Amino acid sequence: MLKQFLSKLPRKLQKFDSSDSSRIESENCTSNSGNGAQCTSIGDSISNRLSVVKRVSSAVFPASIMVGVEAVEPNLSFTDVSNLQKQNLFISKLNLCCEVSDFSDPDKTSAEQDLKRQTLLELVDFVSSGSAKFNETATAAVCKMCAINLFRVFPPKDRPNGTSGEVEDEEPMFDPSWSNLQLVYDLLLRFISCSSLDAKVAKKYVDHSFISRLLDLFNSEDPRERDCLKTILHRIYGKLMVHRPFVRKAVSNIIYRFVFETERHNGIAELLEIFGSIISGFVVPLKEEHKMFLWRALIPLHKPKPVGVYHQQLTYCVVQFIDKDPKLANSVITGLLKYWPEGVNVY
Repeated sequence: MLKQFLSKLPRKLQKFDSSDSSRIESENCTSNSGNGAQCTSIGDSISNRLSVVKRVSSAVFPASIMVGVEAVEPNLSFTDVSNLQKQNLFISKLNLCCEVSDFSDPDKTSAEQDLKRQTLLELVDFVSSGSAKFNETATAAVCKMCAINLFRVFPPKDRPNGTSGEVEDEEPMFDPSWSNLQLVYDLLLRFISCSSLDAKVAKKYVDHSFISRLLDLFNSEDPRERDCLKTILHRIYGKLMVHRPFVRKAVSNIIYRFVFETERHNGIAELLEIFGSIISGFVVPLKEEHKMFLWRALIPLHKPKPVGVYHQQLTYCVVQFIDKDPKLANSVITGLLKYWPEGVNVY
């Protein structure tokens, strides 16, 4: 009987792998190849225009994982398809937007860039309409498209005369690809804010890795990008409650590195602005974890030389703590004296 049981075991494992593979397939986006009936209405000029994008998107979403998923041509309008097809069209348009364009040359514009921008505008309008309900496949596709377009490593910044960190009169740097990034951020914000988005599904794709990469983007030199990130992270914190402890810990680690190691980070003010709102929502009595954030993160933030850049937001956070628990005032004053005269002289 034992041999019979063991002989059946591989088949059961194979069955499990197959079902798991099907689940993974259902979480990915549809391919760009449409059926014959839909393609008859597409002109040759548009088909040629899409050819480059199709090749790139098919590499991002291999056809091998699209088995059993109905394909819809991404250039179709949402008004041209039935309600049942809109979800697949939404995914196909996301698929099309997975090509990363080069905006380093402002004089160079291509048909693919124009097509991508128009498609992103359509996606933003579709999500903003509020009429769509997003399944797990669509949620995965949105997160994947946003990750491909947004997540990147910033080059090191050379500062003259050994200046470390930000300075108040420093000229901001503007990303040449902002016209594209702004639409992706707008789509992500509206998607996260959508009332029909299932938080239980969203947390699987807006996971710790996704949030960590978003937090890395706070070091962007473009203030417009940091402002978008601030709003998006705040919405994620409010909607995906299961990730709140991770967000607090991750932001604390960013502050620790800034204070005790680098003294270089472009987004401390924006992160503190988010935490000002978070702290105002803390219940009384305060948890020990929250008090430790005050003592180990906020008070030491008075030490770095570029404190003037984020002093207003830091002040607000500290005052919020004292309003919650006036007994913390003694710890705050002691901490300020510890960093005197490098810290702020008077609150």
